[in-house]
Parts: sequence; structure tokens; C-alpha cells
Amino acid sequence: MNENGDETTTAGAGPRVDWDAAAADFDDEPDHGLRDPDVRRAWAARLASWLPARPGDLLDLGCGTGSLSLLASEQGHRVTGVDLSPAMVERARAKLAGRDAVFLAGDAAAPPVGEQRFDTVLVRHVLWTMPDPGRALRHWRQLLRPGGRLVLVEGVWGTVTPVGIPAGTLTDLLAPLAARVRVERLSDDPALWGREVADERYAVVALPG
Repeated sequence: MNENGDETTTAGAGPRVDWDAAAADFDDEPDHGLRDPDVRRAWAARLASWLPARPGDLLDLGCGTGSLSLLASEQGHRVTGVDLSPAMVERARAKLAGRDAVFLAGDAAAPPVGEQRFDTVLVRHVLWTMPDPGRALRHWRQLLRPGGRLVLVEGVWGTVTPVGIPAGTLTDLLAPLAARVRVERLSDDPALWGREVADERYAVVALPG
């Protein structure tokens, strides 16, 4: 995802991107490929704090090349990843080869998982691109087992023509869906991004109750 996009974009009106073409160098971004050990450790620690302590079934929507899926798998979770791009899915399958993980090509807003339910739905930098974020959130809530949680990593990127979804907008959308919502600011931790950042980056953990 272009986190410094030049297009004027608000939540639900993401720019058109050829994600199959982007797959080849997607992992070059520090927070995408997690190749730097410090960046990887930072994301692993955050993910461990957001996910249930007990290993369970995790749905990674808009999984990209599977970097967060891999961290979740290493922490004991059984992963199902979904991405619209078949090229991204192939890279995720290769990255998690031999692990308890399944990757499917499909729409994150309506993932092709049938009647399967999950302990966690994890979504990073995807919701803001959707035409109807509220509808997607409602559907994702239905994919949770009792006691499950939504883990959403979002932000507003760029300063001249910012793109993304502000934390306040997302918490408003979650208000009717979750009994508890925790917002965690991520902008102040350069280890997550491989550099200092000045824009709004955050995670939300929502517990429907």
C-alpha cells in the first residue's frame, strides 16, 4: 500500500492499485517485509499484545505477502489469509510453507471462508480503501466466535493530500458493534516503520462482548 499516496483520498475511496504488479517489491517496505530484525521484533511484540494469549484461529484479511500471518503463526495461531491479489497469495503461501496456514484469493470485505468462524480477525491498512467500511466491519464481526476480537491497524498517511481513516472515525463505526474498544497509537514507535513518522498511525482492538 502506498502510505504516502499523492491522491486526495478519504476512508472508503482508496486509490486503484495493481496489487499483482505490486507484489514483486511489496516486501521492500520495512513494515511490509519485516526483513529488518528490529522492525520484525517490534511488530511481533505488538501483535502478541493484541492477540489472545491462547492460540486460536486467526483470519488475516488483506494479508498481502503474509508477513503478519507468519508472526501470528509463530505465536501459535492457526492462520487463514485472504487477499484480492493472487500474486500476493502465492507469496504468502511460499512464506508460510509447512505451517498451519491457508491462503485464499478473495475480497477482504466478503472473505470466502463459508461458515468458518475465528477467534481473531486481523486487518492492516485495508479498511480505509473500502467503499463501505461500516458494512465490512459488521460482516467481520459476524465471522467472530463468542469472545473473539477485531484487531485493526489503520492510519492517515501523508500531509499534503492525506489518505486513510482517522482513529475517531473508526471508533465511531465500531461503537454499535463492540462492548470494548482500545486504541493504541503507533506513530511514536519508529521501530515499527523503520523510520520516524509524523502522521497518524494506530491500532484498534475491539471486543464485541
